[in-house]
Amino acid sequence: MAPTGVPSQWWWPRPSLASNANLYPNRVPRDGSHVTHPFASPPVDTDDDHALAAWLATVAGQRLLEVRAQGLEGKALKDEGDRTSHELLMELLERHRPADAVLSEEGQDDPGRLTASRVWIIDPLDGTREFSEPPRDDWAVHVALWAAGDLSAGAVAQPGLDATFSTADPPQVPPSEALRPRLAVSRTRPPAFMQELADEMGADLVPMGSAGAKVISVVRDISDAYVHAGGQYEWDSAAPVAVARATGLHTSRADGAPLVYNRPDPLLPDLLVCRPELATAITDFVRRYDATSA
Repeated sequence: MAPTGVPSQWWWPRPSLASNANLYPNRVPRDGSHVTHPFASPPVDTDDDHALAAWLATVAGQRLLEVRAQGLEGKALKDEGDRTSHELLMELLERHRPADAVLSEEGQDDPGRLTASRVWIIDPLDGTREFSEPPRDDWAVHVALWAAGDLSAGAVAQPGLDATFSTADPPQVPPSEALRPRLAVSRTRPPAFMQELADEMGADLVPMGSAGAKVISVVRDISDAYVHAGGQYEWDSAAPVAVARATGLHTSRADGAPLVYNRPDPLLPDLLVCRPELATAITDFVRRYDATSA
């Protein structure tokens, strides 16, 4: 059953992981026994990229909840979360998509991806700061597939909500019932122009962590737009953008230019995800702001 406040078509139930050893079927536990990997045969059609992306994000999210419950704090918790989720996703991608390239925030960039026809773009733990501050739920796992020149599948798991949002079964975002537009912004690094934009639009600012959580807040009708201009990388936005596009939301650079993924330099400085009816007002403002700030 979907959690309260999360429509059932957006919810991907997470599996239960028995122990750390269960994640690694080829490794022998200290007691010498062999452990069967519960995800050796995932409960999805692995030929379906959308379903696989959702499953991968969900499994990594569950593993992160276990890491969060180990009693670690601060930097130790952040580092363990990044490492554990990255290693799990890399192992599962090697098993289920061995011919595909991978671009991961936590991995070494392989230039071979630039000539590959299929590249998985992953952020094993988006919102590391929030992950290290239980019980915050605004952190996520991102899994996206770039194929034939564009994003083709994606999933964002928010384990704190017990939910995964994916292109496997994308819904349409309901009409906003908010009296004023709601603009999701970084809780630590909001763009300098955000208050001016909010004043011009008669909007309210909604601070939160994790780029994925902010994009999904628009999908969930928690906010109406997410504008970022403080510098990001492809793994910060690829999966959230894939999901947002599938729901019918507007996605672009902050000034309205197209988003391009799997480039030699993965830096992607700015991002806009919003309800289509707000796109023109926001991109016009950003272009005017850029012109006066040059």
